[in-house]
Amino acid sequence: MAGGEGPLRALLRAANALLQQHRYRAALAVIKGFRNGAVYGAKIRAPHALVMTFLFKSGSLREKLRSIAQATYTHSRNLAYFVFTYKGLMAAQSRLQGKKIPFHSFFAACIGGWLVFGENNPINSQIIMYLLSRVLFGLSRLAVDKGYIPQPRQDPFPLLAALVWGTVLWLFEYHRETLQPSLQSSMTYLYEDSEVWHDLSDFLLYNKRTDSK
Repeated sequence: MAGGEGPLRALLRAANALLQQHRYRAALAVIKGFRNGAVYGAKIRAPHALVMTFLFKSGSLREKLRSIAQATYTHSRNLAYFVFTYKGLMAAQSRLQGKKIPFHSFFAACIGGWLVFGENNPINSQIIMYLLSRVLFGLSRLAVDKGYIPQPRQDPFPLLAALVWGTVLWLFEYHRETLQPSLQSSMTYLYEDSEVWHDLSDFLLYNKRTDSK
């Protein structure tokens, strides 16, 4: 037992010494980025997939668990690949040009987005839509900060909330196929299923009856 601790401690010391080497920092940051992407993707997707699957999807427990695991794996893998690609390209550009410039970030992320998130599937679609809303908010704030758009005299958020909700419910009522499937499921539950009941059981306790009455 004691003899096995010596080599292990030596290996840990060597690994820790390697992590302190500045010349390997860029490469190690790429590896750490891959790790963080995988962990963060799993943390984000697992609870979301759990809730959405048990709320809206039918099938056996095994099928539901398999769906949750597959969604979590896909999100985790894609985010890990993207961070790895992005940080690798950032390091390569900085090394080639001798310094870091703003275009490096845009270019590296474009390449990573094309390679990793370019496939149109439900997971990638959700991620891109999530980012798109944040990007639009960020660009709007940047435009105000830079003076391209005058500072609003009143908070524009109430108007934005009204327009977003008005538009999404109009699309749901009259052009439902244009909305993402998970959003359709959520809105069906809220706005259509609430109009259907047979007795107290599926009025208060359950959304839909499972018996054949």
